[in-house]
Amino acid sequence: MSSAIEMNDLSKTPKPAIVDDKPGGRLNLDTQQEASVTLWAYAATVILLVLATPMIMFPNFLLYISESSAERRNALTPLESYLSVNSGILLATLGLALLFNAPAGLGIQLPSTGKQAHPLLMPLTLSCSVIGLLSYNTTSVGALAFIVFLGSSVIAAWGWWTIMFSGTSYISRKTGADKRTSTFMFGNKAAASSKKKEWKKGQ
Repeated sequence: MSSAIEMNDLSKTPKPAIVDDKPGGRLNLDTQQEASVTLWAYAATVILLVLATPMIMFPNFLLYISESSAERRNALTPLESYLSVNSGILLATLGLALLFNAPAGLGIQLPSTGKQAHPLLMPLTLSCSVIGLLSYNTTSVGALAFIVFLGSSVIAAWGWWTIMFSGTSYISRKTGADKRTSTFMFGNKAAASSKKKEWKKGQ
């Protein structure tokens, strides 16, 4: 006597979702942590921008808060002024980067090369572009301005290239296929040409 035994594939059985409804559970903890990080990012942004504003706009204000009345000077030296402006730009860049990358931030998405782009790529590229231009037009600090110009220009140029061109030469923007593959001889269905034909048929 033969009997048919049917076995179920348990790997394909959908598993019930586990939801933690208890106060202070894992899901609530993630939400609270996200809110805490967002609040910290806002506070840090405000503090950094407050520190950066006088360093960029009113560098002489640093003399008022750093020197006593008996030893107070009337103006900063060219080196002090140059370092103050550049430091203020970097502080403002760091503050804005924190703001744009907060977990529940303003919803502003800066252009980037993809999902794995570094959060400082766009802000630091912009700030180094500004610092490079300022250093190029600064002659009062000697060779220091030229050295800073070279360093910031390399970072800025490399950053702009990464933003505009990195990762786009081999991967098709329309189909997402690798352009280095081919259908020659073996008829590779994952090749870029095959993907493009399928994409055109679906239009």
